[in-house]
Amino acid sequence: MRYQETFAFIFDMDGVLVDNMQMHACSWVELFHDYGLEGLDSERYLRETAGMKGLDVLRHFLDKDITPEKADRLTELKDFLYRFMYRDEIRPVGGLETFLDKAESLDIRLGVGTGAGARNIEYTLGIPGLKNRFQAVVGSHQVRQGKPCPDIFLRVAELLDADPSRCVVFEDALPGLAAAHAAGMKSIALATTNPAEIMRALPGVVTVVDDFTSLDPAKILETMFLEQPSES
Repeated sequence: MRYQETFAFIFDMDGVLVDNMQMHACSWVELFHDYGLEGLDSERYLRETAGMKGLDVLRHFLDKDITPEKADRLTELKDFLYRFMYRDEIRPVGGLETFLDKAESLDIRLGVGTGAGARNIEYTLGIPGLKNRFQAVVGSHQVRQGKPCPDIFLRVAELLDADPSRCVVFEDALPGLAAAHAAGMKSIALATTNPAEIMRALPGVVTVVDDFTSLDPAKILETMFLEQPSES
């Protein structure tokens, strides 16, 4: 089965390809506690800044005037804590590998658009089940503005040579869902980070799922774009 038009699936990384957002949140909390910031827990981080660039997270919670250079140093320290503490716990989200196999068989283009930096991208996309699965990968260090601005997703679509209106974004974070909508893309939300009822009410969100086990790439395209596949 082949589609006459080009379609693309664009995945956020943390909380979508791997269920690790609580791990990132705990790493940020440990860093902020070391800097004397009280009253921040993982749930507040996830609610207010999940999916944002490290610079934006630090300006939101720690210092609105922090320099990009200092923010880079602190973000790398946080990322080191994350990789050190959770190295043996990272696994693909349930059903993801089968879902990617089916999408590839339909010639759907696959990309990643993430607020993570280069080292975490290399680390996560190098785990078994994810290595060499994506035709385009864009991180926060490769665009001017991170989520909730649409830059990351638009750049992935450009690299995949896919019109934004023919892209589906898979996201778990509120800024990421806002970015998908701003990019003119429909989205499917994963309830790994935020309550389903909150995400379901956001513009552009077609459905909310726990993981990929219930999703079928062909049905997604036919439902969202009303396109019927043709036999080749």
